[in-house]
Amino acid sequence: MLTSLIGFTVVATLLTVSPGPDFAVVLRTALGSGRRAALCAAFGIAAGCFVWGVAGAVGLTAMLAASKAAYDALRIAGALYLVWLGVQALRSARARRGTDGTVPAPDAAAADAPGDGGAPAVPGGSWRAFRGGLLTNVLNPKVGVVYLSLLPQFIPHGAPVVATTMLLVTVHAVLGVLWLGGVTLAVHRARAVLQRPRVRRRLDQATGGVLVALGAAVGFEVAS
Repeated sequence: MLTSLIGFTVVATLLTVSPGPDFAVVLRTALGSGRRAALCAAFGIAAGCFVWGVAGAVGLTAMLAASKAAYDALRIAGALYLVWLGVQALRSARARRGTDGTVPAPDAAAADAPGDGGAPAVPGGSWRAFRGGLLTNVLNPKVGVVYLSLLPQFIPHGAPVVATTMLLVTVHAVLGVLWLGGVTLAVHRARAVLQRPRVRRRLDQATGGVLVALGAAVGFEVAS
């Protein structure tokens, strides 16, 4: 069992650090809503892993793999969600166009917000960030298919399938939180530079473009 766990940890680490929608969403959240919200988004993504893990344990991911209609429907929903997130980022970049030559004054109330590194507290913001991360993961059927094809290879013969599956999912979720948490802290430490209007606008354009491109790629794959 230990050998299987180590092998899965190596593979899961490579999957975790590969750029994708999760990374873009957490980066965008860290820039727009601060450290706390970005960490909530990371935990939402981790919760999505458990949703897919449970689904795989009861055979729902097998249904997605077998039913093209169900798979495509979920992919279309995920593509639309990614495009919507990207458009929101691009709209934010456009709204900042006229502020490139200025540096926003610090908000005293925001600076006193506990644990958020100077980002203003938004009512319900943590829950919205968590929900956004959760939806980003749950609406990506590739996660379910990867679990369906990958996890069985690391379940030793005779081991309890459900318990071992959830153990492996836990490893993946923890790795995801550590990686995305590291990204969040890096953005937090560089906030003095990243919050400059010109830099922030470019980052919004970049993350928005990536999210729209990811959504378009998913939609094109479904259409083809």
